[in-house]
Amino acid sequence: MSVCCLTLMTIAQPSTVKVAKNANRFTYEVYDYGETIDTSFLQIVYHHPYYQIFTVGNDGPFVPGYAQENTFVNLEADSTYQQAVFQNGEQQDRYEVASAFSRGDIAYDTARVNGLTRYTCHINSNTLEFFVQDFPCDLNPIPYYGRFKGLVVCFKRNGQTYLQLTKADFWKQAGIVLPELPGKFQRVTARELSTLKKQKLVITTRIFDDVQLSWGQKNSHVEGNIYDNTPFDSVLHYAGGTLALKRVRLPQLPRHYQTFIELHQRSNGDAYDRTGSVFVIPTGYHGPIFFTGINEHPDSLPSITGKDGQKYQGIAFTRWIDGEVVQYYQPPVELMRFFTPFGVGHFNDRVQIDELEWADGTYYKQEVTDLSAYLQGEVWIGVWIGNYDGGGHKVTLDIKSYPGSERWDDSNREGDDEICKSLFNTCNVLEMAGQNYGKIFGTDSLSVTVYIPEPKNTRLRYISTGHGGWDGGDEFTPKTNTILIDGKPAFTYTPWREDCGCYRRFNPVSGNFWNGMSSSDYSRSGWCPGTATQPVYFDLSHLEPGTHTITVAIPQGDPLGGSFSHWAVSGVLVVGE
Repeated sequence: MSVCCLTLMTIAQPSTVKVAKNANRFTYEVYDYGETIDTSFLQIVYHHPYYQIFTVGNDGPFVPGYAQENTFVNLEADSTYQQAVFQNGEQQDRYEVASAFSRGDIAYDTARVNGLTRYTCHINSNTLEFFVQDFPCDLNPIPYYGRFKGLVVCFKRNGQTYLQLTKADFWKQAGIVLPELPGKFQRVTARELSTLKKQKLVITTRIFDDVQLSWGQKNSHVEGNIYDNTPFDSVLHYAGGTLALKRVRLPQLPRHYQTFIELHQRSNGDAYDRTGSVFVIPTGYHGPIFFTGINEHPDSLPSITGKDGQKYQGIAFTRWIDGEVVQYYQPPVELMRFFTPFGVGHFNDRVQIDELEWADGTYYKQEVTDLSAYLQGEVWIGVWIGNYDGGGHKVTLDIKSYPGSERWDDSNREGDDEICKSLFNTCNVLEMAGQNYGKIFGTDSLSVTVYIPEPKNTRLRYISTGHGGWDGGDEFTPKTNTILIDGKPAFTYTPWREDCGCYRRFNPVSGNFWNGMSSSDYSRSGWCPGTATQPVYFDLSHLEPGTHTITVAIPQGDPLGGSFSHWAVSGVLVVGE
């Protein structure tokens, strides 16, 4: 039988006065299991009729939104008080949860094991064990689980020790400071406090708030030096209104933060499934930036002429020397490729189907931590939905960063401008301004040459979707994408989604056919109406340092009448830790 590695301690009797020059102190070691076992220390300080729980060494600097917490138990009142104080500028937001110490809603089995009383229960498929030593006071370092008769000396979950008493002594000081008693905090429920703690820790930047993306709007324009004259925090519309752009300042965050983008979309009059993209415009190099093509015309960007004789504007990383200055161009960095469904929101009352309730809109959330080099400081962020509808779509976009540690770390991403590099992007977000579709693969491949200083932990972040919406077009035909490195095939990938039928409730005006299927049900080349396309990653860490050519080849199908197939592919070189 598994028991804690603990011999019974001889513990001094507790003090019986509210304020004394010494009190009983109990120190616990806390174990956190992961790839390694991390340990920390927790202390109970008892001064009748209260005991307080402290985390040893829990000092800052802390991440924004971190709550300074204090838990104390009033044994006479059989009550626990969890208090949280959030620093809000020079003010403090103070909240408190009060609950009974004794819990009758958890059924414990008891047994005597090596002179200790073992309390056992089962919660959410977990077996919890508390080992309790006889003691005049009932002290539990994790009072959430209730009151036990005596002193908890060990806690196990699923047979692993998570907390164990290691020391008992007197805490000597010139007067014990009692906790702030109830009544000085805003009283909330445990669920409300848990929600507050999580919400305040998340750093949220609202980029677009119910912005309309539709055809027929007047284009914005920035005169003169775009770096000096482009306003911050103003929504600019381009490509006839189908593209919204904003220049923002984002915080520099420690490496332990995880960053996500969240997009809400609903139809504002457009009934069709459309391609959409959230992207960042790379800056900081000598040479043109993608905003030049947005603000002027796509033809102002470095272009590639395919074997079909057509010009493809701004789709590939380019490096050249102008006099003695090395010039660079990077295509937009695609954070997320998404696809609108058929008319969700605006057309929900058009068709009713038994046992199916239409969603109010679509919600997309995707982690972009590996692209966070582009999401700090001064950033130009765009969102586009290709459509020629006067009502179009409405979108709300947030960037959310979640801390992975309680402590702030000032060693930010030094040299992050070298961590990511945008290589290619044929998703033509300037379609309505004249940017060509990604048809180059019908007669040619797409190649970029880039210098990779240290290939260690280097990956290619790749997004690919096929288009050509007729029977036999590339939207409905699986096609193998081949990635070549220095002219040799290195990776193959066939983007294909067979789960599109799962998203029927987002497609109220999808075509319904004689055989019982809906247009939105059909499998597609890497996407479904109402979904985001997940990137795939190709490992490049085997490459030698130096210059390498990366090529994308796709057997694009032939056009049919006035229709044609095309491929929206984007690739970013990501260098990890």
